[in-house]
Amino acid sequence: MKDLLYLKDDQIKEFIQLLYNAHRETSADPKEILSKKFFGPAHLRALNLIDRNPGINLGELIFELKVTKQSLNRVLRDLIKSKMIKQVQDENDTRKKNLFLDKEGKIFFETVYSAQKKRIFNALKNSGSDSVIKFKDVLKKIINGK
Repeated sequence: MKDLLYLKDDQIKEFIQLLYNAHRETSADPKEILSKKFFGPAHLRALNLIDRNPGINLGELIFELKVTKQSLNRVLRDLIKSKMIKQVQDENDTRKKNLFLDKEGKIFFETVYSAQKKRIFNALKNSGSDSVIKFKDVLKKIINGK
C-alpha cells in the first residue's frame, strides 16, 4: 500500500493507458451490433442513460452526457426514428419531454449490454472482492475529480 503514495509519472501514464485500453475493448464488444443500426458510441451512451434513468428529460440527459444540445439532437433523432426511444410530454411541465426506451430499444439495449457484460463479468469474477471494491472506489474518485 505504501507504494501507492509514491506514484511516479510513468505509473500514472501506464494506468491512463490501461483505462484507454479497457474502454476500447469494452466498446469494441458491441461495435458490430451497433453498426448494423448505423449507431455509434454516442447512441449507446444515450441508450444506457435512458435505460438507467427512465423518464429522464433532455436537459438532464445533456448534463449527464456533457454534450451540446445540437450533438445530442442528431443522436436522439436517430433513436426516435429507429423506434428505440419514445418521448412523452411531462405531466407537470408540458415544455419538457421525458425519454423512455421503447420496446425495440429495450431489446436492442439488452443485446448490446449482453455483449459488454461478458467481459466485465469475467474480469470481476476473476478478481478478489477487495480488488473489485477498491477498483470501484478509484473509478468513482476519477469520475468525481477527487
